[in-house]
Amino acid sequence: MAHRLISSANTSSARFAFIFTVSLSCTYLFYSILFCRSTIMTNQGYDGKRCPPSGSAAAGKKLLGKPEICASLEVRSALLETAAQKAPRDPVKAAVPTDNKYRNMSVAQKYGNKKLPNALIVGVKKGGTRAVLEFIRIHPDVRALGTEPHFFDRNYDRGLDWYRSLMPRTLDSQITLEKTPSYFVTREAPRRISSMSHETKLIVVVRNPVTRAISDYTQTLSKKPEIPTFEELAFKNRSLGIVDTSWNAIRIGMYILHLENWLQYFRPSQMHFVSGERLITDPAGEMGRVQDFLGLKRIITDKHFYFNRTKGFPCLKKPESSSQPRCLGKSKGRTHVQIDQEVIEQLQEFYRPFNIKFFEIVGHDFKWD
Repeated sequence: MAHRLISSANTSSARFAFIFTVSLSCTYLFYSILFCRSTIMTNQGYDGKRCPPSGSAAAGKKLLGKPEICASLEVRSALLETAAQKAPRDPVKAAVPTDNKYRNMSVAQKYGNKKLPNALIVGVKKGGTRAVLEFIRIHPDVRALGTEPHFFDRNYDRGLDWYRSLMPRTLDSQITLEKTPSYFVTREAPRRISSMSHETKLIVVVRNPVTRAISDYTQTLSKKPEIPTFEELAFKNRSLGIVDTSWNAIRIGMYILHLENWLQYFRPSQMHFVSGERLITDPAGEMGRVQDFLGLKRIITDKHFYFNRTKGFPCLKKPESSSQPRCLGKSKGRTHVQIDQEVIEQLQEFYRPFNIKFFEIVGHDFKWD
C-alpha cells in the first residue's frame, strides 16, 4: 500500500515538473517573439516615414508635432552643424574648401529651399562673367544657377514662381546667385529686379570697351563667318571717325549710359564692379573683393588658382573630388581677330569721355587708356 502511494506521488511530481517546464518555455518563447516583432515594427516605422526637411513648411511646426526620432535627429544635426562652425579650421584643408562645398551642397539639396536670388551677376557680356560665376561657386556658402535664365529680359512674363523654381536649393545661411550678362543693357531689368527686392546685390564685370567689342565680334564671327569685317560694323564713316553706336558690340561698352538707368533703382553701395583685366592677372584679389561685397568669409584665395598659359587665363586647381583642374570652356580665352591699330585708337578716343564719366560715378579708374 505504501509502495503504491509513493509511486503515485512520484508520478504526480513528474507531471507537474513537465507541465511547469513546458509552460515556462512557452512563456519565454512568447515574449521573445513579441520583443522581436516590436523591434522590427519600430525600425520599419522609422524607415518608412521620412522626417520632414528642416527647411520645409512642415519643419516650421514645433518638434512636438514630429515623431520623437525625427526631433532627436534634427537636434543632433543642429548640434553637429554648430560644432562644425565653431571648430578650428585646418589651414591645409581650408585652402581648398571642396569638401565643405559638396557637403553644404548635399545638405542644401536635401533640406534647403528654393529662394529668389540674393545677388545677381548682371553684366557685361564678354567681360568675364562666366569666370566670376565659376570662381565664386566654389565657396561653400554660395549656391548658383549654372545656366543663364534670362528672366528679367526675355522670360519676365513667366512670373517669379517660375523663376524661383529654377534656383538651386539653399540653406538660410547660403547665398542664391544667378548670372545673365544681358541684364545690364536691358532697359527694363533694373525696375524689374528692384520690384523683386530692393536689397538685391548686383555684380558687374567690366572690361576695356574696345577689347570687349573685339571679343564680342570674335565670338559672333566663330558662329557666323559670313558677317562683315569689324571695321565695317564699328563705323558709319571710318574716314570721319563716326562710330556706329547702333551696333550692339559698340553700345554695350558705353557703360555710363546703362549705369545711369540702374542708379535710378539701386544705391551705388548695392553694385560692385569687377575688373575683367585684373580677373586675369589677379583672380584671387578680385574674388576677395567679391566675397567682401557679398558678406562672405574670404575662403577663395590665391591657393585656388593657377595660370593656364595655353588659354591665357587662370584656372582653378584640381579639387580633391576630381582628377582634372577646372578651366573655363573652349570658347573662353579664344584668340581675338587682328584689328588695325588705327581702328583701335579711333575707338579708344570715342570711348574716352564715356569712360571718364563712368570712373567718376563708380569711384574707380580702371585705366583703360
